[in-house]
Amino acid sequence: MKTFVLTLLSSLFVLAGNLYTFTPVKIADGIECVIGDFNPPSKANKGFVNNACAVDQGDGIVVVEGGPSYRFAKEYAAFVQQRMHKPIKALVVTNYHDDRLFGASYYREKSIPIYAHRSIVDDIHKNPEKFERLKHILTPEEFAGTKLVVPDRLFDRNITIPGKRHTLELLKLSPVSEEASDLVVWVPDAKFLFAGNIVFNNRMLNYTKNSNMKGWIQALEKIAAMHPAIVLGGHGATMGPDAYQTTLAYLKSLRKQVKKAYDNDVDNAELMKHLDLKAFDKLGHSSQLNPHNARNYYEQLEWEE
Repeated sequence: MKTFVLTLLSSLFVLAGNLYTFTPVKIADGIECVIGDFNPPSKANKGFVNNACAVDQGDGIVVVEGGPSYRFAKEYAAFVQQRMHKPIKALVVTNYHDDRLFGASYYREKSIPIYAHRSIVDDIHKNPEKFERLKHILTPEEFAGTKLVVPDRLFDRNITIPGKRHTLELLKLSPVSEEASDLVVWVPDAKFLFAGNIVFNNRMLNYTKNSNMKGWIQALEKIAAMHPAIVLGGHGATMGPDAYQTTLAYLKSLRKQVKKAYDNDVDNAELMKHLDLKAFDKLGHSSQLNPHNARNYYEQLEWEE
């Protein structure tokens, strides 16, 4: 498997008083991304753990991911507009998580359309606890202006955001992968796929009680069938045509081993003694998340019967 870690550009964008520092990574002409920290949200990273991108469509910029706060979004919007010399015409949010959605409050204030899959509404309503953690990590000043907003351009079927330079396709690859609201952003002429939380690199994925093993693997196999030139996940700096493969290999291994243990009547409390996931130890936080992931999938198997 050939993957490569992004070579970060040497230039940094820093303004006096800015909370966040952005290092732009060029994907293709008119497409740049910034890479978040590989750790969970903390006082050190100010919640910037998500990857985010900006696409110059010729007639304006589409930003992918709102980020963890109003302030993040405001600073990132200024950053991309200074670099691309265009107004922002739209925001795309790839799922309901706080590190992706909270920054939408800035774009709402500016009356910029916010695109998301319609299932994001149910995800927001069913998971109110998801919007509590950043309030306790960021200071009141850092969190100021941040509100939970529901995107206003909701869609059920795949849609296109046309542009003079790059066209974006917003694709729902399965009903549920990590979350029901997960979508990917495809730029056909650059063969660039922003995969959101369907793809994790450099850190372990989080298989939650909301996740669907079959749907997640199905989504990754659809990514493979698209033959992208560049895949960038929602977390991690690794990118390339096969950057989805670590996530796919992990989920297939987890599924096979947990199902075997379940079929052999291994108790959930003893589950980790019967799994060998050492091949994925290089991923950050694997020791904490492997037991969590395995037990959540095991519990889903119990409910399937």
